[in-house]
Amino acid sequence: MLSNKSALLSNQPSSLSGQPSATLTVSQLNRQVKQLLETQYPAIPVRGEISTLSRPASGHIYFTLKDANAQIRCAMFRSQLANNKYSPKQGDEVLVFGRLSLYEGRGDYQLIVTSMQPIGDGALQTAFFQLKERLAAEGLFDEVHKKPLPADIQRVGIVTSATGAALHDILTVLERRCPALEVILYPTQVQGNEAAATLVQAIECANARDEVDILIVGRGGGSLEDLWCFNTEPVVRAIFHSVLPIISAVGHEVDVSIADFVADIRAATPSQAAELVSPDQYELMQRFDQGEQRLLSAISRLIRIQGQLLVSLSKRLKNPAVTVQEGFATLSGLQVRLNRAIARPLLQHQQQLDGLQRRLGQVSPQLTIERDRRMLMQSEQRLQRALDGTLERKKGRFQQLIGKLNLLSPLATLERGYSITRDSQGTVIQQSHQVQVGGEIETLLKDGKIISIVERIL
Repeated sequence: MLSNKSALLSNQPSSLSGQPSATLTVSQLNRQVKQLLETQYPAIPVRGEISTLSRPASGHIYFTLKDANAQIRCAMFRSQLANNKYSPKQGDEVLVFGRLSLYEGRGDYQLIVTSMQPIGDGALQTAFFQLKERLAAEGLFDEVHKKPLPADIQRVGIVTSATGAALHDILTVLERRCPALEVILYPTQVQGNEAAATLVQAIECANARDEVDILIVGRGGGSLEDLWCFNTEPVVRAIFHSVLPIISAVGHEVDVSIADFVADIRAATPSQAAELVSPDQYELMQRFDQGEQRLLSAISRLIRIQGQLLVSLSKRLKNPAVTVQEGFATLSGLQVRLNRAIARPLLQHQQQLDGLQRRLGQVSPQLTIERDRRMLMQSEQRLQRALDGTLERKKGRFQQLIGKLNLLSPLATLERGYSITRDSQGTVIQQSHQVQVGGEIETLLKDGKIISIVERIL
């Protein structure tokens, strides 16, 4: 592998291996070299002897890994050291896995160690990291493929040995936390040459039967060789292709298998896996108690409200006879109001009609004619009375004038024995020169007239 990495390094642009295309600062150069090292050597195994081991208060360890001809500075941080079962010592020959990096501030080339084993486990560790790196490149560990933990788990499947401690630990936790949870065991070997094949068969069987909500795949702790079936490619791919969500529960907390990376969820121990799939019965009981109290409070409140409503309704509820009487009274009142409502417009309309009739009567031609006739009759009567009065007055006046006239009338004179003489023209002769001798005169007497011829004028 080291030779392959060296070949990759030699394929980099000339700006890093030969004359740079532009002038670099020291910081830029160190940053580029760091990126190159971390990209080309993300996880490599290195064998050597521990030298100059130091353990500062930070919890990290710093040491030099050397062989007969060379050495390299190494650092292992506290988090990786806590997950590593092996405690390194000065002078131990070890196989470490880590990534190359560069401390930019000093330009120191170093190996950041992620795990460390005594030299006896080196071959398995090398195979472990090679398979892990290849499967990671295929994307089997990507989060996009992870299935979430089901919200309501009713039945749990367990893929492990029927006689192992892992099954006992899982069942103990489930019995304590949620005894009602159903468990189906898919027994398999978890160690030895046939273990990987039986694990694959059990996972595929559980998916085919589709009778559980989730699978726990795992075993108890052991050496790297004991746990190796969980680092085999068939088992890893069977976990990846499982339709059922899978929790990997392999070994103790510090044990890491490739099954942990490909599984949907990783549990540090089988007991923790059991806790992940089971609700705590005491917590459920508390939730049930709280729910019961809320339900009882809600029911009590509802009963109280309904009771108050019932009392209110009972107070408003009346004897049917009283209700009928009140209904009749209401009906009578409504009838009166209806009659009034009907009569009022009728009365108003009648009054309007009477008014219109009066106005029509005032402008009626017949009434006008009758009025004019009466006025004419009255005028006629007044005229008749005026005529009668005038006639009487005129008559009296006439009598008076007749009396006066009689006094002055020649006829009255004639009545008294006088006569009136007129010429032939009818002119009264008052003087003698009005006549001529031989002329004809007429003398009017009381009872006739005398025609005479003037013989002489005296």
